[in-house]
Amino acid sequence: MPLTLYDTMAREKRVFVPADPKRVTMYVCGPTVYNYAHIGNARPVVVFDVLFRLLRHLYGEDAVIYAANVTDVDDKINAKAQAEGVPISTITDRYLNIYNADMASLGALKPTLQPRVTETMDAIIEMIGRLVRNNAAYAAEGHVLFDTQAFSDYGKLSGRSMDDMIAGARVDVAPYKRHPADFVLWKPSKPGEPEWESPWGPGRPGWHIECSAMIDQALGLPIDIHGGGHDLIFPHHENEIAQGVCASCDHGEYARYWVHNGFLNFGDEKMSKSLGNVVLVHELIEKTPGEAVRWALLVGHYRAPLEWSGELLAQAKSSLDRLYRALQDADAFLGGAGAEPDPLTVDALLETVKFWDALCDDLNTPLAFSALFTLSNGLRGAIMAGQREAAAQHRAALLKAGRFLGFLGADPEAWFQGGADAGFKARIDGLIAERVAARGAKDWASADRIRDELTALGVEVMDGPSGATWRLKETT
Repeated sequence: MPLTLYDTMAREKRVFVPADPKRVTMYVCGPTVYNYAHIGNARPVVVFDVLFRLLRHLYGEDAVIYAANVTDVDDKINAKAQAEGVPISTITDRYLNIYNADMASLGALKPTLQPRVTETMDAIIEMIGRLVRNNAAYAAEGHVLFDTQAFSDYGKLSGRSMDDMIAGARVDVAPYKRHPADFVLWKPSKPGEPEWESPWGPGRPGWHIECSAMIDQALGLPIDIHGGGHDLIFPHHENEIAQGVCASCDHGEYARYWVHNGFLNFGDEKMSKSLGNVVLVHELIEKTPGEAVRWALLVGHYRAPLEWSGELLAQAKSSLDRLYRALQDADAFLGGAGAEPDPLTVDALLETVKFWDALCDDLNTPLAFSALFTLSNGLRGAIMAGQREAAAQHRAALLKAGRFLGFLGADPEAWFQGGADAGFKARIDGLIAERVAARGAKDWASADRIRDELTALGVEVMDGPSGATWRLKETT
């Protein structure tokens, strides 16, 4: 099945055809690094990580170039740096390192490129110069503004009228603007803020031009896929298109496909730092496995809104528990790793459960999750029927599919014992050994006493043909 993606510009699903299958390019708007990322920031990271993995599967790992930018010039960065009395790089380096570590804990592969605004300043200034020369931008009172009247397709991506765009962008009213919708490409820095020299005076770039210049420098225009959250369609992506096309002189294409993920909501509101209703990834992963957070972010279709809640996260952990339990049972039945089945047989199983078809149909992760459970059920059925070869095939297929999506990377026993430290684990292992000895001596009273002690410690013991295993019980 060919890969299809919902293209925001076309307003329909389209078969994905890259300009060059040997060099597939994707750009996704990344973080502004001044604080910890919240779970809403993580949704596009995880969504486009799945697309990155799928593109690499279809075209080859070396053929896909994925750039996710880093905004390291911003008012909030400046304010934090001034409050701490440090250069902006101290703030941005600190939070970029934290961001990358937090996203890695959610199973996100590192993008091929992470261009930074501060490292792209020459390209930004050069692109602004091209826009001025092409009569698509003008200098006024220390600013350079994009002339929205110079781009006839302005508003095509969002489908908004000019009046709606002016209202929606909450544009600043300034006497030097030719049109209310015109937006800043370059502006003077405030006293004490970082500034860069330019033909229009010292200052810093506007937000929108940064991405256009980073794309042009890192990937080259036009690109195959431009991704980001639904909230970026207007004004950010609308303005990106206008700048990028007008800077190219020939008014050609900017991105072949526009892919946007839906909002992550908290109750009845969109989650955002400004509303104060944020759940920080950094804090969440201290208490919850990263795989469970990733599952929760992918359990709904990426284009649909997703309501974040403790119940959603608990259901994600429970779903993964079910898959890991099947793998744990398979380890006991097959005796650890067991023989590796024929890869062609495993691929045939994945085709049977329509795993690849689900992902190629506009990243239908809910249907792909269903395929994982079908494989898990098949694995359990093979174990119950005593069919070692079928069990090995289903386990291999489940692991291949799960790990492709960023799941099932832990040892099953470690997954269920993940909240226990080394001292606690040693104590539990000792009690289980004592219980095994008591059962061997038919000292049932001691065996029952030890089980009660384990239960009081929040430990569940599972007796199997290859011995006893244990896991921590869920806490409520």
